[in-house]
Amino acid sequence: MRIGTGYDVHRLVEGRKLILGGVEIEHSKGLDGHSDADVLVHAIMDALLGAAALGDIGRHFPDTDDRYKGISSMKLLDEVKDLLLKEGYIVGNIDATVIAQEPKLAGYIEEMRNNIAKALEVERECVNIKATTEERLGFTGRLEGISAQAVCLLEAIRDIGFADMSSGSSCGMNCGRCPRENI
Repeated sequence: MRIGTGYDVHRLVEGRKLILGGVEIEHSKGLDGHSDADVLVHAIMDALLGAAALGDIGRHFPDTDDRYKGISSMKLLDEVKDLLLKEGYIVGNIDATVIAQEPKLAGYIEEMRNNIAKALEVERECVNIKATTEERLGFTGRLEGISAQAVCLLEAIRDIGFADMSSGSSCGMNCGRCPRENI
């Protein structure tokens, strides 16, 4: 087992969509960034990459590369999942927190969980997302930006009894955790 943490922050600006967890959220401002600036997914990707000792999202998806201009962070999360599989890891669980004074996110949390679980090919119960404010303190409290933190647990495929993943087969347990069972 390996654990990782991730953190991301983006400034709120006029003229951009607000995307969190792959969900477009009604708000007067959006997050500024090279991609869609989804701070939640960015924090999760950094946690996953860190747990596997694969660096961070800037290393894999630099903001100097035009291929990633405006790209959906959910697409990048799918690429991170593929990197993890190549290294022999699957996601055990993720726990993430979005820090935003506005907008209220409770009504979007389940859709975010579903999106992230689907991209990572894990059960929804393996993904937890929370939202909080900072009681009008700091840059998030002043509505200048939104941040997110994430922690994850990765499990080595060899440690949980999966067969050779390169052959496209699973261990046959049909537990719903093998990423190849859904292919």
